[in-house]
Amino acid sequence: MTEKERFIKALKREPLEGHVPTFELVFYLTMEVLGKVHPLHRDYSQWNQMSVKERELHLQDMASCFIDIAEKYHHSGIFVHPNPGGLENTRRLLEIIRERSGDKFFLTMHGDPTFSIPDGDRMMDFTVSLYEKADALKEESRRRTEELLNMAAQLHRTPGLLDSLCLCSDYCFNVNPFFSPEMFAEFIAPDLKAVIDGYHEMGYYVIKHTDGNIMPILDQMVACGPDALHSLDPQGGVDLAEVKRLYGDRVCLIGNVNCGLLQTGDDEACDADVRRALRQGMEGWGYVFATSNCVYTGLPLERYERMNRIWWEEGIYPAR
Repeated sequence: MTEKERFIKALKREPLEGHVPTFELVFYLTMEVLGKVHPLHRDYSQWNQMSVKERELHLQDMASCFIDIAEKYHHSGIFVHPNPGGLENTRRLLEIIRERSGDKFFLTMHGDPTFSIPDGDRMMDFTVSLYEKADALKEESRRRTEELLNMAAQLHRTPGLLDSLCLCSDYCFNVNPFFSPEMFAEFIAPDLKAVIDGYHEMGYYVIKHTDGNIMPILDQMVACGPDALHSLDPQGGVDLAEVKRLYGDRVCLIGNVNCGLLQTGDDEACDADVRRALRQGMEGWGYVFATSNCVYTGLPLERYERMNRIWWEEGIYPAR
């Protein structure tokens, strides 16, 4: 099987032989591994002044960055980050990745219209709007949903270009969700379900990401119908075995290796946590191995490579 086929089997919660699939939502340490700035960290403020040839060279280099990291660490999927954005650039970047890697990797990219936790500059105004301008917020969310569905439909006109949309709006702090269950039902769930249904109708798989303590809203998230949940954050109190018990027959689970521990813990504790995630996640299929967030700037590369090595040696389903 290709890595893409392995990833899809995990999403479908079907039995697998060999390695459990692995990938990362973002792998920022490309400078340390490849000697290249990560595509999201590049300044393309002068993009519109570049010649067609220069833009193409930049897109080719970005594609190489994504593919080389996936190849080195045996990732089954690639989360593609177009930079700069825009449909034309996004389409071309995806085309280059497919031209170079064929159908080997499962390709996904961001496509979430729902509201996330606002930043500190906007938090007070947004919170007030939830009470005083509820109808306007709902209309904004519907508009964003329509825009992203239109974007996905245009990409869908090129068969095989993209496999999935990853919905990356964060809803939760470590202690609790920003949105109460009642607010989530009113402001988030309707458009979350609408966009997931729309993507599914086009044939895309859907991964829903959020960090933090998702447990108070987990039932609503699952009811919206994503194929997978990421990142199952242990720093937010999310117990992988418990989520597997509750919803493992309905949704694939991705992640749960404690990022904070990878950054600050000792080798023994990190190794134990990696093996725990493998043991709990692999049971009963429907699991993709990953960190509980991403390989972020500041995370020691040697820690990720230690984690990846344990997965390579031990994250293997036996032959049936």
